[in-house]
Amino acid sequence: MAQDRKNQAPEQWGSRIGVILAVAGSAVGLGNFLRFPGQAAQNGGGAFMIPYFISLLVLGIPLCWAEWTMGRYGGSKGFNSAPGIFSVIWRNPLAKYAGSLGVMIPLVIYMYYVVIEAWCLGYAFHYLSGALLLGAEPGAYGNFFNKFVGVESNGFLYTGGHGQVLGFVLFTFLLNFILIYRGVSKGIEKFCKVAIPVMVIAASCVLIRVLTLGTPDPSRPEQSVLGGLGFMWNPNFDALMDPKTWLAAAGQVFFTLSAGFGVIINYASYLKPKDDVALSGLTASSMNEFFEVCLGGLITLPAAFIFLGAAAGGFGTFALGFNALPNVFALMPGGQFFGFLWFFMLFLAAITSSLSMLQPVIAFLEEGFGLKRHASVAFLGLITAIGSGFVIYFSEGLVALDMFDFWVGTTLIFVLGMVQVFIYGWVFGIEKGEAELHRGAHIQVPRAVQYVLKYVSPVFLAAIFIAFCYNNVPGYIDTISRNPVALLSVLFILVILGFTFLLAHIAGKRWEKDGRFEGAGLSKGTQAEKARR
Repeated sequence: MAQDRKNQAPEQWGSRIGVILAVAGSAVGLGNFLRFPGQAAQNGGGAFMIPYFISLLVLGIPLCWAEWTMGRYGGSKGFNSAPGIFSVIWRNPLAKYAGSLGVMIPLVIYMYYVVIEAWCLGYAFHYLSGALLLGAEPGAYGNFFNKFVGVESNGFLYTGGHGQVLGFVLFTFLLNFILIYRGVSKGIEKFCKVAIPVMVIAASCVLIRVLTLGTPDPSRPEQSVLGGLGFMWNPNFDALMDPKTWLAAAGQVFFTLSAGFGVIINYASYLKPKDDVALSGLTASSMNEFFEVCLGGLITLPAAFIFLGAAAGGFGTFALGFNALPNVFALMPGGQFFGFLWFFMLFLAAITSSLSMLQPVIAFLEEGFGLKRHASVAFLGLITAIGSGFVIYFSEGLVALDMFDFWVGTTLIFVLGMVQVFIYGWVFGIEKGEAELHRGAHIQVPRAVQYVLKYVSPVFLAAIFIAFCYNNVPGYIDTISRNPVALLSVLFILVILGFTFLLAHIAGKRWEKDGRFEGAGLSKGTQAEKARR
């Protein structure tokens, strides 16, 4: 098996801009354009941005630097997956199981994210055909969405005449796997080099259209561009006294940067040992913030506010994106074109993210079991197809999707984030981490960042996680006790978690047998010296 690996050419990024765009693409997704504006509006508007930027500086960017650093280090030792990278850094039997979260999280998120991705493509198609021009009645768009995604009942989309979304899911699913089959540089990198600039152009066109809108109702002059921007950005400082505002802001930063997904650590492992991770990590994070704050924050909610008034702030993520905005485009001059442009841009943003969810799993299957690309892609396709089919079938009230998103796409991400901060700050060590971060770096990262990662970030993360669980877990446990689909969804997640633990166990045994860790990680003498210090 070791010989097979030697015969395989190691994957690497083709260019520095390619990896930056790929990492930015993994972070830029639906959360930038739908989740962020909704979170800001419901948590004090401009006041939300204060804890948001504090969380970005204390938690988001430092954690991204830690992931870039550990990922490139693990890649230089011959590992590309989180179980392997954690094991080479932390020579402890628990390391591979902790790393398996970096496989399980993107695997499960992909199962439902690709379905939402298909919704965006379907909406773009229906705008292009004119089928989504339903007039000014808001209820029409809610009814369209409910039928399109099968909210009315489980199995609705598998019945005759109601399954058009299945075609979009199938196309989206196949496109993801065609690109991932082509590999890191020929698939992900090439696609992101095209998709990211197209997204900027499309979003800029929609932004210009929104900012040049007049007041549709002269009797309500407050429903204007300035009124919409004010609703989004004027601070309600009372919200700063509410812990939920800080919790929402920190959670949004964590979510939007793809920190704790297991993606960045995988992408960084394909860098060369002297490739810059300090400036590249900062650039990728800044690019994501541009999409979120400068584009998402100036388009989504202000546009909805102009036509729908203050009621727009009460829409949740899906309602804002798939109910409110279609109503806005129907009332907007040129709405059919801009509606198509908007949802096609969302589709591109979603697919750059979903590709990043597949690659960590592919890397683990190939390095853990010696699978060739076609075998690992086929196996992953089968597993994810079962999960996506589960989400599509149990569509009533979107309960299955919500359970997957809460327990894996939110809760376990916090857990993996805390694991990564612990491994970086207390196992890898901030002295070694700082030296590794600055290897080949074009900027000097302040030393204070290392102390933040070791002492501040773990406390901040733990406080957020405890508050998050206190506010949300009891309600979800109650739902599980009352709703059989919610219970079945959690059982499905536990099966996937157990399966990835088993795979990590088998892979770890193979790595030990093949001597993959010899000279790669900390020697016993180094560990003893570290313990004495």
